[in-house]
Amino acid sequence: MIATRQLIVYVTPLLLLQLAVIVGPALLNIGFAFTQWRGFDRPVFNGIENFERLFADSVFWLALGHNIQWTLFFLTVPIFMALVGAFLVSRLRRGQMIFRILYFIPYIVAPTVNAEIWRYILNPLHGIGAQLERHLGWGWANVGFFTDRDLVLWSIANVDNWHWWGFLFVLYLTAMQSVSRDLYDAAKVDGATAWEQFRHVTVPGIRPTLFYTLMITLSGSFLIFDYVWILTEGGPARGSEVLGSYMYKQAIYGFEMGYSAAIALGMTAIAAAFSLVFVAARRWGAEV
Repeated sequence: MIATRQLIVYVTPLLLLQLAVIVGPALLNIGFAFTQWRGFDRPVFNGIENFERLFADSVFWLALGHNIQWTLFFLTVPIFMALVGAFLVSRLRRGQMIFRILYFIPYIVAPTVNAEIWRYILNPLHGIGAQLERHLGWGWANVGFFTDRDLVLWSIANVDNWHWWGFLFVLYLTAMQSVSRDLYDAAKVDGATAWEQFRHVTVPGIRPTLFYTLMITLSGSFLIFDYVWILTEGGPARGSEVLGSYMYKQAIYGFEMGYSAAIALGMTAIAAAFSLVFVAARRWGAEV
């Protein structure tokens, strides 16, 4: 067995790295949230003025509303797609690995690459809609997905979903394969349909995995930044503004580092609240 002294030697560098990269900046962010700081001057403590400004900021509430819409989308569409897809593939006797690879590839591709692929596909000048209009006369198919204020948020969400649901698919498929086949055989003997097997055997059997994916989806939805920033930077006319993009603009463009830290602290508090729900559910004995 490894001696305690050796364990300390092995763990200490990782602990120091954790403190330097995560804990230290997090504590600094908490401190800056209570200051007026432009990034190049001395931070001046201003109490809760940043948070008072936050509650009176209409753009903040607009961005928060977009985050809530984003969350509702990702709690329904990708999870439903992944559950149904995994259930159907789990019934195949051969070829499951092909579907695993095909659906998982978008997840391992960098967000910048994914976003640029879809920017080209949906481009109103030379994308698929423009080609359908040019060659088939389908003008209705050429839509400005990233320029229409009413469509832009959902368009970006679908681009993000293209990579996210494949990740969920792999998790659910792996969990489904651990469900005993005897349970399905018993359900078939009782005359259960495919839907009834899915509802009464599959879902209860993968409940811990399902709950875990719900938690990471909730947390990730309030921290979304990359796809929104790459595709629209929160536009047009703040139609896709989310908390992450608004925070970034306040810090980099507005030189409002203190106010940006307050926004970041609010985002962290929301994401942490969802994580605490998961921890509390486990402590109360829930099967998650």
